[in-house]
Amino acid sequence: MTETLTDIPQGTDVPPLTEANAEGHLTAICFKIGPPRLTGVEAEWFVHDLRYPDAAVDPRRVNRALAALPSGPDRRPPGPLFPAGSALTHEPGGQVELSSPPAESPGDCAEGLLLDQGALRSAFAAEGLRLTGSGTDPLARERRMQLPLPRYLAMARHFDRSGPWGRTMMCGTASLQVCVDAGTERGRASYTERWRLLHLLGPVLVAAFANSPLLDGRLTGHRSTRQIIWSRMDPTRTLAPRLADGDPAENWARYVLDAELMCIRRGDGHSWSAPAGRTFRDWLRDGGERPPTVADLDYHCTTLFPPIRPRGHLELRMIDAQPESGWLVPLALVTGLLDDPAATDAALAALEPLGTLDHLPPRSGLWRRAATLAMTDPALRRAALACFAAAEQALGRRADGERLRGALARFAERHPARGRCPADDQLDALRAGVRPVPQESAPC
Repeated sequence: MTETLTDIPQGTDVPPLTEANAEGHLTAICFKIGPPRLTGVEAEWFVHDLRYPDAAVDPRRVNRALAALPSGPDRRPPGPLFPAGSALTHEPGGQVELSSPPAESPGDCAEGLLLDQGALRSAFAAEGLRLTGSGTDPLARERRMQLPLPRYLAMARHFDRSGPWGRTMMCGTASLQVCVDAGTERGRASYTERWRLLHLLGPVLVAAFANSPLLDGRLTGHRSTRQIIWSRMDPTRTLAPRLADGDPAENWARYVLDAELMCIRRGDGHSWSAPAGRTFRDWLRDGGERPPTVADLDYHCTTLFPPIRPRGHLELRMIDAQPESGWLVPLALVTGLLDDPAATDAALAALEPLGTLDHLPPRSGLWRRAATLAMTDPALRRAALACFAAAEQALGRRADGERLRGALARFAERHPARGRCPADDQLDALRAGVRPVPQESAPC
């Protein structure tokens, strides 16, 4: 991930924001209204040395691997060209992420990202590296910040004020994100209904795909340690916005303005760190060192990390990174339930007994149970099995759903049906005396 200074305010010709027009701007852009159509996936991995997985990987080796891929002189941002057009980003601790372009169907999304993942895996293998799909790095490797960019330095300073969890998140965790359109203004596919369903589904996604029982080579007592880490960080930017009532767009606008500032972009090599304890609303009211602009507000939104982030589309952020092509299954489950009315109804019937949305994730008791017990929790397992069955039936009704339906069915049989999640595979490996490193094992 790169940072540029091209859109940082350099003068005073841009009129300052007020609280009223800031809220108006946020409510206008957070949910893009229209028939749901597009789907995307952002898949993240750790990078390990094939021969010495316990050693930190020199970033120069990663760069050499990527340099072997085709590149385009006009590509923005700069980076390798993948066959299906995915974008590659680098995360602070050396993790890499492929973001698929928005696809017209889940099947198209899957085909494209599989192709690009294969190209990335092959390039890394040629350099003696492998991709590791796990929510936390399971090995006791040295963790260090590999991207000393102004954004990440300010982020680290902000999180350091409340403990070690922020730096652990930045350098020691990896996620899978499924992205879907927000929905229509009214009706069964409305953004309010999809927003509610996805938050009800959240703990099932945490539990079913929990894949981080280890941190720094040690058992943590949780199956999704990554989710526990998120629950211990700055609540003004990691809790969900108000869910139980009110318009989601208005609730989101208030949430954004009341979140603490993480960074203030400055030029000329100055630190981007923000004063402790100040919210964006405070900045609007007192003007600070300079009045904030719409560009500052939009950038502030990129520093907020609730379980579901509205960015015009909806970005699901609660899922641990998965081994191999395991991202296919969350993609199948989410889209199967969202895109089929009968599946939506079945999911709601299965999820509503789990509880209300009055207690905000990820700090609610239900979300903590999901992170710790995963599919050994009877209520979460029942809900998961019903959701998997509904999604499988929905995908069976799609002309292009066979690949995703097959992946979903195989995962359901191997994991939820047996009270298991991917974290249990890591734990089995540990008990067998094998390094629990979920990796890309498909032939290159």
